[in-house]
Amino acid sequence: MTLRALTPLEARVLAVLVEKHHTVPDTYPLSLNALVAGCNQKTARTPVMEASESDVIVALDGLKQLHLVVEVSGSRVSRYEHNAPRGLGVPSQSVALLTTLMLRGPQTAAELRLNSERLHKFADVSSVEAFLDELSSKEPARVVKLPRAPGAREARWAHLLCGEPAPELLAVSSGATATGESVSAGELSVLKAEVARLSGEMQALRAEVLALQQALGISPSTEA
Repeated sequence: MTLRALTPLEARVLAVLVEKHHTVPDTYPLSLNALVAGCNQKTARTPVMEASESDVIVALDGLKQLHLVVEVSGSRVSRYEHNAPRGLGVPSQSVALLTTLMLRGPQTAAELRLNSERLHKFADVSSVEAFLDELSSKEPARVVKLPRAPGAREARWAHLLCGEPAPELLAVSSGATATGESVSAGELSVLKAEVARLSGEMQALRAEVLALQQALGISPSTEA
């Protein structure tokens, strides 16, 4: 089945619905509020998003037109469920891998096996690679194997549901040395995202410490 390229938020919405279907079945299908919270989740998300309720509604409308999401009527509020296997024309195992890639970005087969465990338990890395190879050979392809970065032991995979990956992910760093100490642009972007995440956590911890000091009547430290 040929689909237009999804927007990054459409991909995130679809992936969240698949994820929550497996991880919180008691609250699935999801309400709009729960879906927005899942899209903006800080953990297990690359990149972290700050989508508004209206943004998610637009993404839902687009996914409903593609028959990837269905709106169901609840007792008080509308709820949403995915139709990923049928809409994408792939088995549930492949949906698990695509969902993990949409939520966390490019990963190796070993990382995918670990990170998709709550969606589907793959017997070994070879079984993951078999489904990835099948997805990459579909017409159109659903995933692509990225060039192995200098110094990396394994190549990473990226989904193609939003179109071709960013050029920096497809290009191997031209400044690689024989020792393999250089990193690709893709690896550098991942490292920057991790630094930003850790910085945010540090700021949150500082705020908590300051609040605790104020509650205990302790003067904040003025040391640099």
